[in-house]
Formats: sequence, structure tokens, C-alpha cells
Amino acid sequence: MKALTWQGKRDVRVEDVPDPKIQEPTDVIVRITSAGLCGSDLHLYEVLGPFLEPGDILGHEPMGVVEETGSQVTALRPGDRVVVPFNVSCGTCWMCSRGLHSQCETSQVRERGMGAALFGYTKLYGQVPGAQAEFLRVPFGNDLPVKVAHGPPDERYVYLSDVLPTAWQGVEYAAVPPDGTLAVLGLGPIGDMAARIALHRGAGKVIGIDLVPERLERARARGVEVLDLREHGKNLGDAVRELTGGRGADSVLDAVGMEAHGAPGAKLAQQIAGLLPDNIAEKVMGRAGVDRMAALLTAVDIVRRGGTVSISGVYGGAVDPLPLLTMFDKQIQLRMGQANVRHWVDDLLPLLTDEDPLGVDGFATHSMPLREAPRAYQMFQSKDDGMVKTLFKP
Repeated sequence: MKALTWQGKRDVRVEDVPDPKIQEPTDVIVRITSAGLCGSDLHLYEVLGPFLEPGDILGHEPMGVVEETGSQVTALRPGDRVVVPFNVSCGTCWMCSRGLHSQCETSQVRERGMGAALFGYTKLYGQVPGAQAEFLRVPFGNDLPVKVAHGPPDERYVYLSDVLPTAWQGVEYAAVPPDGTLAVLGLGPIGDMAARIALHRGAGKVIGIDLVPERLERARARGVEVLDLREHGKNLGDAVRELTGGRGADSVLDAVGMEAHGAPGAKLAQQIAGLLPDNIAEKVMGRAGVDRMAALLTAVDIVRRGGTVSISGVYGGAVDPLPLLTMFDKQIQLRMGQANVRHWVDDLLPLLTDEDPLGVDGFATHSMPLREAPRAYQMFQSKDDGMVKTLFKP
């Protein structure tokens, strides 16, 4: 089959690789019809190379059609249409039964001290082959895949794999008071969808913050008040407080993470680690990695006293310095974590209707054949052509 493979920093290639096979009696093989390009894929493209090996298959936002089932799979049969959550979660362990699918005890990567395995996401998360491919082996076929109806286009459902539950959890963790204000840092796919979800769930005001003109306009068109980071720069906190009666936002959602602009020291540290031999760089990143913290520091600044900061953006550092004095003094509540994808499906499926309250049908800015995936990564990294969300069609 064809699959997108990692070969080195900023070097991904579509190659011929062996087709996946049933390995456990509860596995299913899914023929991929759509696979998303995620902002966290850029971390593999740019920063997390020490935890990858040439030939690793990327991607974790798939949907498709069941081609084959293991002997113990009873919930699905060939021909069923499914979305596959990015957490490799069993659905039945202690953690999964409590809605913490990202901490699944069956697939936890214990040798790395990490939570549940993820599709297409480095040795840190199990080195499971990813979904930017023609076929995907999916474990836990009775509990993990989400069966959806035939008929509507893939765009109706594919975001159940990541974007929708990640954004929904981010808003849930932000604990926006009734008619309160949520500030969203970063209007990429997660931030954009989180802003839509917050408005749908009754937030009084959503303030979207970014520096890409197309992303700001896209959010404004959905009823979000936007602030251009290029215009406000170091005065962003004052601009947010001006929009919130002088207090700051009730809640802030950091949808940026380690890719934040404005932190040259941490960027240099990441670049230096990337130049080291992989066995050394892996130890440096795992024990002494430092993130670019601009987004999180901004969140601490613009949230009101007694407010909540929710982190959906991915951070990878081991020794990130936090402004604990300020956080303590402001009495900030902080919540974060990988999305527990399967846990939120029941909340989200009823919204995926012809009425389309969240605008999923037109959410993708680009649809590209899988063979063009290397170009898509370059475009997404450079924020070219207004790219916010891309779906690959194998």
C-alpha cells in the first residue's frame, strides 16, 4: 500500500509499504477514505525527530470502511463505515471506564512513562503505524472504532477522530461560566473549532487570537471577536482586559502549545537538540527539553483572577518553567491533557446533522490526494494559501 512515511526533519515521503494484517482476534483492517493533517503532525515534522525512525507511518485522524475483521470482532463487519479515534484505547479498563481513554491501561506505553498509545505518533506513544495511508490496522475492534452512517460525505464525521473531541474537551476543561468569556489562543483547527463549540454551548463572548489574517477572518465570520497578535503584540493583555471590563477572560484555551512564536531561546534549544545524534537527542529532549512557552505565559496574563486555563496545544518539554508565583497569586485553575476521544463521542454525534451547527461540512480548507502529502506538510508549516485544515484522500 501507499503510506506517508517520516524520513527526517521536514522530510516526509509517500512510499510503498507492506499492507497491515490482522494480528489479534479483536483487530480490524480499515480502508482509509479520509485522513486529516493535524497541527500536532507538525511537531513530528519539525521537533520530535529524535523519537521517530525512518519509515514510521504518520497520521492519526482517519475514517474509512472496514475491510477485514478478526475472529472475535462482533460489533463490526466488512463494509461498515467507521471513524477511528486517535487514542489506542481498549474501552474496558479502569481508566477507560472512567472516561480517561487517553490513559488507557491496556495500551499505556509504560516503558516510556507515557499514557495510551496513539496512532502515528512516535516511540513515546508506542510507535503504532499511522493513518495517512491506504489501510490501517485498528486494535480493539469491538470498542474503539465509531460506526457512522453511510451517505453523508466524510467531512461530516472525520473530525470525530480528533478535532471535535479535542476542541470539546478543551472547552469543557475551560469551565466557561454561563454567559462568560473564553479567549482562544491560536485559531488553527482546534482553536477554530473550540471557538465554535464555546459559542454553541452558550459562552457570552469568545475572543479569538492569532496572527494569520485568513484564520482571523474565518473565526470572525462565525461570530468570534478577534484580536490580531501582530497588531497588539506585547499589549495583548491590555486588549483582552479592555474587552472584558478590565478583569481579563473568565477562561483561556491554549490551542497553540510548543509551536508558539516569540520564544527564540527555547527555539534555539530545540534546534540544537535536532542536530544531535538521535540516541543523544532523545535523552536530551526526554530529560531536559524546553518548550517555547509564549502561548502559556500569555494565557496566564490574560485570564482573570480566579479564572481557568485549559491547555489543548501539545507541549513536549521536561523542564518547562512555569510562573507559579503569578499563577498562585491569581488563583488560576489549570486543566490539560490528551483528548479522551471515545468519551466525548456521544455528546458530539447528535450535532453532526444536516443542520450542521458547528460548520463541519465546510471546515476543511483543502482536500488533497495522499501523494501530495509532502507538499501539504510544507504548506501547513508555512501557513500558505490560507490552509487551516487538510484532508488526504488515499
